[in-house]
Parts: sequence; C-alpha cells; structure tokens
Amino acid sequence: MPEFVSNLIFIFQRLDWLGIIDILLVTFIFYGLLRLLYDTKAMVLLRGAMVLFVLTALLTSLVSLPAFSFLVRSALPALLFSIPVIFAPEIRRALERIGRAGTLMTTRSQTSIEELEKTIKAIVAASARLSARQHGALIVLQRMDNLEEYVRTGVQLDSRITPEMFLQVFYPNTPLHDGAVILDDTRMLAAACVMPLSASGILAHSPDRQMGLRHRAALGISEVSDAIAVVVSEETGAISIAHSGRMIRRLDAERLENILTAFFGTDTNKREKNIIKRFFPYLFPRKEE
Repeated sequence: MPEFVSNLIFIFQRLDWLGIIDILLVTFIFYGLLRLLYDTKAMVLLRGAMVLFVLTALLTSLVSLPAFSFLVRSALPALLFSIPVIFAPEIRRALERIGRAGTLMTTRSQTSIEELEKTIKAIVAASARLSARQHGALIVLQRMDNLEEYVRTGVQLDSRITPEMFLQVFYPNTPLHDGAVILDDTRMLAAACVMPLSASGILAHSPDRQMGLRHRAALGISEVSDAIAVVVSEETGAISIAHSGRMIRRLDAERLENILTAFFGTDTNKREKNIIKRFFPYLFPRKEE
C-alpha cells in the first residue's frame, strides 16, 4: 500500500497542464464513444467483450496455463481485426454524421421555418384523421442519419407533404399502405419502405398487446438511426412516437405537434440547439419517458 501511494504521488508530481489536457481529451473521446453506443446492440457486445477480456487476463496472470496463454496470444490479432466488422453499423453512423457536418447548416438554412411548420402540421393533421378512422400508419422522419438504404426498399415518390397524401398512401388494401413512409424535411421520399424490426423486447413487456409490426418497426428504425417514427395503430387508433429506442404512446394531436416541434424546432435558438444535440448527444443526457 505505501508503494502504491508513493507511485501515485510520483505521477501527480510529474503531471503538468499538457498532461491534464491530454487526459481530459482521451476521457472526452471515450465518453463520447460510450454515449454513442448507449442503448444499442453494440453496447451489449462491448460489455461481453470487456467481461471476456477481464476473465482472460485474470486466468493468464493468476494461473500458469501455457497452452491457454498461447491460444489467447494467437487469437488476439484476429479479434482486433474483427472489431470493425462487429461494430460496422455504429462506425458507419458516426462517419456519416462527421461527413454531413459541413452540409447540415446549409441544408437546414434552405428549409424555411414556415415550411417545417407546414410539414409538422401536415403530419399532425394526417395522424389525427388516420387515428379517427383507425387506419394504420408508419411515418419516419429522417434527421441526420441517412436512410437511403431503407428508401430503396420502397416505392419512390419525391412528392410534397400534405395530409391528403398520407391518407391516400395509408388507405387500407392499397398497394402502398403496408410499410413506412420516409420524409426528408419537406419532401415525401418513398412509401411502402421496409424497416428493421426491434429486438429489444420492450414491446413484449408492455401492459397491453395491441402493438404489432408497425410499432416494432418504429422502434427498430429508432434504434439503428436518429430518425423519429410516428405510428398510428390499426387496432386502437392510438398515436405513438418512437425515438432512440423509446416510445411515447397515446398521444393526442396537440401533444404530437409539441413533441415534433421540440425535435425540429421552429425558431432559430431551438434549431441551433437541435443541431448541437445531434452532433454531441452526450452533452444532453436523455430523460426517461
């Protein structure tokens, strides 16, 4: 113990302001990576890898196991090369955010506040009318993460966003009513798009069972991207919204509009804060719903 304390004192004596900046920078990077992986499947894999690493280190250091130690040393390079494959979706998402950093402000400035307000009002009006008719719907709003791979699975539309367009697309037994509609600011990119299904098990523990594939798809796309998904239940007509693997249910039109406005912002200060939150989500801890 005295030797450990003396080593700590020796380290602190040699620590200067450049060393402090160096430590803080590394800490900031690791904290950002952990926040990026928070509540994703990659976080589960990371925990498993850390447990396996600790157990392996304990076995090789505390017990003399030559054959096992040789196997670990031989397999370690292959494990390091497998990291980009295992975490490929998260790495791609991070690179997309960095790559779009230079164009985000320009794109958002070209989209006027009035146009965003019209888009939100069209979504709210359509959701209310679909809810009253109990017509199922899934509306996905693209944000920073590119959803082009999901757009390609549907029927290309590239049309203006109007309540009547939503009602036509989600009318029962029509060719486009199954699947999701993907929006990008003020354009409806595609309909009948196939979304990834959530495997988190959140819906399985829900007190009611009226949530089917649409709700699983809404949670699924919110888990793999920063998109916002609005769902109208075909069974009950209830309106829900999903984001970051969480779902808020039983919304009325007013609350849905308030939530969408909070996400996208209709004034300059809110829009700037939303942009900062998209690049640095760890600066804005998420509150439990």
